[in-house]
Amino acid sequence: MTQSPVVKSVNARLAEELAVREAQVAATVRLLDDGATVPFIARYRKEITGSLDDGQLRTLEERLGYLRELDARRTAVIASIEEQGKLTGELRTALLTADTKSRVEDIYLPYKPKRRTKAQIAREAGLEPLADRLLADPTLIPEDTAGDFLNDDVADAAAALEGARHILIERAAEDAELVGATRTKFWADGSLRTSPASADVAKTPAAQKFRDYFEFSEPFEKMPSHRVLAVMRGEKEGVLALNLEGGDDDVYHAMVARTLGIDLSAAAPATPWLATTVKLAWRVKLMVSAAVDSRIRLKQRAELDAVAVFAKNLKDLLLAAPAGTRTTLGLDPGFRTGVKVAVVDATGKVVDHCAIFPHQPQQKWDQSKAVLGALIARHDIDLIAIGNGTASRETDALASELIADIKATGTKAPVKAMVSEAGASVYSASAYAAHELPTLDVTIRGAVSIARRLQDPLAELVKIEPKSIGVGQYQHDVTPGTLARSLAAVVEDAVNAVGVDLNTASVPLLARVSGVTDSLAEAIVAHRESTGPFRNRKALLKVPRLGPKAFEQCAGFLRINDGDDPLDRSGVHPESYPVVRRILDRSGITLAELIGDERALRSLRPSEFADDRFGIPTVTDILAELEKPGRDPRPAFSTATFAAGVEKVADLTAGMVLEGVVTNVAAFGAFVDVGVHQDGLVHVSAMSDRYVSDPHEVVKSGQVVKVKVLEVDVDRQRIGLTLRLNDSPQQRGGQGGNGGRPAPKVKGEKTPPHRTNNSGRREPTPSAGSMAQALRDAGFGR
Repeated sequence: MTQSPVVKSVNARLAEELAVREAQVAATVRLLDDGATVPFIARYRKEITGSLDDGQLRTLEERLGYLRELDARRTAVIASIEEQGKLTGELRTALLTADTKSRVEDIYLPYKPKRRTKAQIAREAGLEPLADRLLADPTLIPEDTAGDFLNDDVADAAAALEGARHILIERAAEDAELVGATRTKFWADGSLRTSPASADVAKTPAAQKFRDYFEFSEPFEKMPSHRVLAVMRGEKEGVLALNLEGGDDDVYHAMVARTLGIDLSAAAPATPWLATTVKLAWRVKLMVSAAVDSRIRLKQRAELDAVAVFAKNLKDLLLAAPAGTRTTLGLDPGFRTGVKVAVVDATGKVVDHCAIFPHQPQQKWDQSKAVLGALIARHDIDLIAIGNGTASRETDALASELIADIKATGTKAPVKAMVSEAGASVYSASAYAAHELPTLDVTIRGAVSIARRLQDPLAELVKIEPKSIGVGQYQHDVTPGTLARSLAAVVEDAVNAVGVDLNTASVPLLARVSGVTDSLAEAIVAHRESTGPFRNRKALLKVPRLGPKAFEQCAGFLRINDGDDPLDRSGVHPESYPVVRRILDRSGITLAELIGDERALRSLRPSEFADDRFGIPTVTDILAELEKPGRDPRPAFSTATFAAGVEKVADLTAGMVLEGVVTNVAAFGAFVDVGVHQDGLVHVSAMSDRYVSDPHEVVKSGQVVKVKVLEVDVDRQRIGLTLRLNDSPQQRGGQGGNGGRPAPKVKGEKTPPHRTNNSGRREPTPSAGSMAQALRDAGFGR
């Protein structure tokens, strides 16, 4: 009797994957099934989960969904095969131990209801015994043997042999072990080769951005995600032809022959016919299947990498330093249509707006400066936020001149900063913007958004669909659902990490708080507008449809400044207030005296206040919160200063050292805005003297950095930068330079430094000459 396989439960599999105890997984799964969110579990249920962090929890949540879908599909497949009366013990075991959806489908393939195939028609015509006979005895002459199987449905020997071949080909194509083995080998040994879709297409201007891929090949396993998505975009646009190759066909022929029981070396009459069958089984069925599988794996891996890059950049951008509650002048630059101007007060409320026309064709420079000067004086403006789009440097020059004039009078001048416009137009035309700013023109709404982004990037960016923010790597080539789920999680984690002011937060911001839906967010704002500001967290329970469960999930992340209870402005959850009272009773001091007293708080032992419900992790978090209640985890605000007179790519020269802002981080490097309307690229190889596997180890979106210009290609609008300020530059194409040849070595110049790779070997850092190729390899063509 065959022993039933020991099938691991979903919880056991998750515990093994995450390298944690099964009890931790089981507890977390119960919380998730009960409607708890990841931020809530990570922050307020540490005792239950064993202090799993938000990254582990996100992975657990994602894998839980996959494994449950796998189990559901496995159950359905077993039931289907059982209904057909074909479920054997061995087959059940194979299905129960299958660890992926694709493995389940491979096993199910021979039993899956399908339209009549050529092999099925051949079986119905009685040709399966012919196939088996030729397999069993290759000494038979195929044509002679086939004569025994002629009937009304089989006209001649050729037709009989063709039908028998279809049966054998299908048999090979539906063998789960063979399918799995050929897919694995195809992926391990295979490569992607690209070429122009046609000679005519290759000559078109649209095809030039893909010309580095006209003759290109790379192994599947080594091909980075950005190149996969780049060539797939080229294929989608009709520029490139993609060919997936699996290596030596003879190896696959041997695998097919072994599965079917064919000796390809036998000198027998039926061997040529059997050999042709093997080749067709590989070429027509198995190779196609393996190629499709490899293509899917390439795309999925590339998408996962692209989503991970986007998620990291989005998190950095959302958690960028806020300028704070300061009156801000927002400028949305433009030439012909003018510069749109909006003034927002410390709370983000619009208090003034207009348009000025300092640039061509109107050239009202002095008049524009006077208008801005009057606004600054009237509203006591602290900050000037300038959008980084068209005419941004010209507008920045206007602001610089105005600030210099103000300082010359001995008056305190505002601080200016360049702000990313990415997604601002999406917000301006959105339904929410129309509801929030109904009396303002769409163009002015953009200036308002730019000003608010400087005050609080997180609060403003949550109003925009994440994929429109523009900090991704080929995000438009990623499956929308995959991208949306990941980015939604990033936004949720960022919002809850910072906390939300309950009395000022917008509907989009509130809707990202743990446990708060869009409708609940609207209800909270409506209640706030009708009854006035919330005085305490308990008042949330008076909001229609906000019950105890939603209150449990959201209360700890909502802050009330200057409310009835000082704890309401902290990250201490209301359910834990009794712990604070217990601390106060034992300490013999008031809450006002304890809050912020670092010495007193650090002298307390968390174990003395822990109980069955609130353990040491929670008490430790409470004491940390009381040290700095409502602290903002984001960094201090700082701005970059762009070089005067450097306003376009042609103004750049190799060797310049500039200050800039990281706008995007990709797998191959980081894009930096140095104030010339075209971001430059710091390739990953130019980020440090040590080996860098992930650019996020060195920089993040929004970071102010100093870079050296390595090379400039004015014709192609490409800028090569380095974070290593001792690197040797070169000039490329267009604007002077040396036509792309390596820069001549200066007398006394040091040999480029070495860096150490992951295996500990020293390898030379790329020179400026090789940087051009690095840029092309990176798919640099923004």
